Amino acid sequence: MLAGWAGVRYRRAAMPTRFVLYQRDYCHLCDQALAVMAQARAPDFDSHWVDDDPGLEARYGTRVPVLQDRHDGRELDWPFDADAVCRFIATER
Repeated sequence: MLAGWAGVRYRRAAMPTRFVLYQRDYCHLCDQALAVMAQARAPDFDSHWVDDDPGLEARYGTRVPVLQDRHDGRELDWPFDADAVCRFIATER
């Protein structure tokens, strides 16, 4: 587990977590999203940088940051606040 910006915990592990945050390098909105995730006390999540993958770039390029639930494919687009993250995490389809 790695310590991210503002104390957010994220993992780069062989076994994926339930949630993934799609983001870009040098993205101030992504930095804000990480702070919101910390404020919401979000569970561990994976971070994927869309800059490194043409498929992700095509899908998320102008939408980042985006929080995705891998269990059901739901996505939470920016802008979101801590309350929205908490509701998103607590909801399952």
